[in-house]
Parts: sequence; structure tokens; C-alpha cells
Amino acid sequence: MKKKKAGKKPKAEAGERRYPRFLEDYFNTALSFLLAGAAALVVLLFVGQVAVVNGNSMQPNLHDGDLLIVQKLGYQSPQRFDIVVFDSQDGSGTLYIKRVMGLPGETVQVADGVLLVNGEPLDEAYGLEPMASAGIAAEPLTLGADEYFVLGDNRNNSGDSRSDSVGPVQKDWIVGKALFRFWPVNEMGLLRHQ
Repeated sequence: MKKKKAGKKPKAEAGERRYPRFLEDYFNTALSFLLAGAAALVVLLFVGQVAVVNGNSMQPNLHDGDLLIVQKLGYQSPQRFDIVVFDSQDGSGTLYIKRVMGLPGETVQVADGVLLVNGEPLDEAYGLEPMASAGIAAEPLTLGADEYFVLGDNRNNSGDSRSDSVGPVQKDWIVGKALFRFWPVNEMGLLRHQ
């Protein structure tokens, strides 16, 4: 019979653990979180995007500091009342968050504080109050084949399509549709578009 040499540990047999159980559990949990984080990053980079509401132009529906998930992949044709995120086109990389009110080919105008689409008042309840300024929409404005007329819900505190600096929004400026608010937690949920 052979004697084991003192100070040397025997090699682990098949089925035996080399590490304590709690270390294996810790490693498996950490690996799960790492893989979930990597999957979330891939989704955000290619399918969606996080956007931060900056300012009060979308009150009372969205508030300064709200965090939104924006659908990028597969968002092809903006619809009336969609909340969209679009590039400011001023070279700053600033993103605007506004609501689509006028669609390509329609004629929009702001008269007596009300948005007219093709000469008829648009039936909508998103605006916080009647518009004090018509801006470039004081006269009828016909949208091009790929142009959208967007407004902030807080109409009298919004830089939107009525402004010379924004104007009608080109389709290719649109990053995506805001779908879900995840911050603050007490207001978490899907965004209302219709």
C-alpha cells in the first residue's frame, strides 16, 4: 500500500468540485448578469435607443429628465400622434422629442390657436393650451412627400415645426418612435400615441 506524501493535495476525481460551491454560484450569477447586459447593449445599439427628455416642451405628458426607450429598427412610417425623436440638424447632435401632427402631402396651418389640417381643425387633446404663436404656420404650409409637422404638447413652450429653426421634419431626420418611459419608476409604462 502506498502512502500519500504529506503537503500534497490529491487531484480532483471526476465529479468532485475543485472550488467551493459558493464560488461556483457567484461565478454563474456574475456570468448571467454579464450576458444579460451584453444582450441589452446589443438591443439598444441596433434595435432601440435611450433618449432623455430635456426641457418642458412635452408637458404634461413627458417631463424634464424622463428616460425613454426609442424604437429605431423597423420604424418606417410615422403616424399622426406618434411621439418621435429626431436630430436637430444644427450639427450639435441634439435630439428633439415631439409629436407628429401633420403627415406628408397635408396642408397645415395654425389659426386662432388651433391646428388646421387640410383646412379642418385637428381633433386632438394633447396640447396643453391653445397656441399663442403660429410661427411659419400662420399661412397654409403644404408638407413635402417626406415631411412631417411636429409639435410639442406644451405648445407655448416648444421649439417645433412652427419655428424657422426647426420647420417641417424630414423623414430621414427621424431616429425613431418613443415607446416606453422607464424613468421615473413611478411613471414607468408605454407611451400614449393615439
